[in-house]
Amino acid sequence: MHVHSFPRSSSVSRRSVIKGVAAGALMASWGLSVQALAQPAMATAINRMGRFRALSQRIAKAYCQLHLSVQAKAAEQVLDAARKLARTGFEDLAKSPLAADMAGPLAEVRKLYEDLEAKLVMPPTRESVGAVAAQADKLLVAANAATVALEKQAKISTGNLVNTAGSQRYLSQRLAKSYFLSAAGLGDKAMRDQMAADKAEFTKNMAALAGAPVNTPTIRSELTMGEQQWVFFNASLEREPDVRGLQAVATSSENLLEVMNNLTVQYETVSK
Repeated sequence: MHVHSFPRSSSVSRRSVIKGVAAGALMASWGLSVQALAQPAMATAINRMGRFRALSQRIAKAYCQLHLSVQAKAAEQVLDAARKLARTGFEDLAKSPLAADMAGPLAEVRKLYEDLEAKLVMPPTRESVGAVAAQADKLLVAANAATVALEKQAKISTGNLVNTAGSQRYLSQRLAKSYFLSAAGLGDKAMRDQMAADKAEFTKNMAALAGAPVNTPTIRSELTMGEQQWVFFNASLEREPDVRGLQAVATSSENLLEVMNNLTVQYETVSK
């Protein structure tokens, strides 16, 4: 994996920060690989559909980062990679053996995503950031409903684990997005309440995943890494949104996202 392109905050422990989240590396790890073809279609569909939840929030986060001029070059790379992942995600799901069953929900998710993309052509201003964030949340709701529906249809015992691990991806990104929106003067009590709820849900999900009987040594290692990254990310969210605080959240949210994505892929892999 490429070395992390984000500058590290002075508060970042070298032991606690994993290697990089170059946008291209994360894009490659999120892409549909040849290995995925050998995995159960349902587990793959849950992972791929669930990924749109995280992409919606990651796009809004990066767009707001650009507005705040926080690591702008890295934010542009993240935004570009997320948009490419969304497009390939639609192609992947259209080729899925479950494509016919997902036709309605997938069409809705695609329409909401296209509406989000249309808003990204606007230069990032306070108003456009608010509009992008609102559209991203609509996409999140639709993608989550579709993912939960797939999990309920799944005949595999690990479907809930793929969904839960995948949820950690979007929770990390929504928390970072909310932090940036607050820094942009777009926060309110409802957003603060949402952040508190997201933190509680993330912690609860980690505990649930840690107790899963299917956990392999690799999964346990990813869980340990995830716990370490969560400690740093959570601490970053408590910082004042000054330059160093914003950079710490930008960096730690990407680190945590990578670990949670790796974990989701591992649960997809054991769904045999």
